[in-house]
Amino acid sequence: MSELRVYHIPVCPFSQRLEILLALKGLTGAVKFEVVDITKPRDPALLAKTPGNTALPILETETGGVLRESLVLMQYFEDRFPEPRVAARDPFARAVENMLTALCSDLVNAGYGYVMNQDPAKREALRDKLLAQYAGIDAFLARYSPDRTFLHDEFGWAEAVFTPMFMRFWFLEYYEDFALPDEPKYARVRRWQAACLAHPSAQQVTREQIVKNYYDYSRGAGNGALPAGRTVSSFAFAPHWSQRPMPPREKYGRHATDAELGLV
Repeated sequence: MSELRVYHIPVCPFSQRLEILLALKGLTGAVKFEVVDITKPRDPALLAKTPGNTALPILETETGGVLRESLVLMQYFEDRFPEPRVAARDPFARAVENMLTALCSDLVNAGYGYVMNQDPAKREALRDKLLAQYAGIDAFLARYSPDRTFLHDEFGWAEAVFTPMFMRFWFLEYYEDFALPDEPKYARVRRWQAACLAHPSAQQVTREQIVKNYYDYSRGAGNGALPAGRTVSSFAFAPHWSQRPMPPREKYGRHATDAELGLV
């Protein structure tokens, strides 16, 4: 193999982290992204590259070396293509962005747990859990970067990590009518999130795409699994998401059919 390859699922937030990092380095198109259809059985040749693990994205180097985990792949690209640098150069500033990055997994777990919930009685508790994560991030930013827009002077490492997750939370706005309250304890993280969402290096997906592709998550079925009574995943490549109608917003009532979702 004569080129770097990333095997990924389209609209995957962990893959978008890599796309953002490469865009910031001016390397969009320099790495080949091989599309994997999550709705179909995994290719045995691909499975053989990561025995015992099906998580994507994975990176295969020119010499056949295989790496996985999005943060590991980001660091590989940062080391392999050191200029322009995305991670902070100053050791303390780099440590600060690593501390902030460490907060992302709990935010992700709270957001995905919220959208996949099927019990209306749990909605308020799940909303509060997510808001607690946002409040913690706000407190961090208020301590280490009170007056900036981004964590440091420019959109950088931490923003590349968080922005894809902020974009996936468009599914919470749509299916749970979620929004950050207009309160002081969310003001700093609200400013940061808005700037992240608007940054030109992070425009690989759209709100419409997220809402349509992630409909099955709102019905409690993730990673290509099918909700009861359905035969086609909302992650299916065809019909293309742009040709489908917007899904129903009500997630606790009757499930939409394949036909109502424009999947057949």
